[in-house]
Amino acid sequence: MSSQTIEAKFEILDWTEKPYDEPAEGPKLVRITISKRYSGAIEGTGVAEVLAVQGVEGSGFVASERVVGSLNGRVGSFVIQHGGLADGDQLSTFGTIVPHSGTGDLVGITGLATEAAQGVLTLEYDS
Repeated sequence: MSSQTIEAKFEILDWTEKPYDEPAEGPKLVRITISKRYSGAIEGTGVAEVLAVQGVEGSGFVASERVVGSLNGRVGSFVIQHGGLADGDQLSTFGTIVPHSGTGDLVGITGLATEAAQGVLTLEYDS
């Protein structure tokens, strides 16, 4: 196994948001489908299903995203479970490649995934 860290830029191609709980008080809950195009170390697409909490001062999300394409020239797909929290302007994100989710040349991929910068996915992975 070889350990690597890469950054891949992405652009959002589609963002479809649908509230499923909008109380009179408290944050609303929404389901979002996000389609992305990756470039750089990852060439391909991603589709994320997101559950989000949208509050005035605090928010959070959890997501499952399948990335399909090539990672440093190796073709296949893998799934990331990721999320984040915001408390005012304090942000934190987290993410993990789901064990045994890799296909094709990416079978066996493991690691961490973060979106610490806007429009950039960072992967620290072993394959």
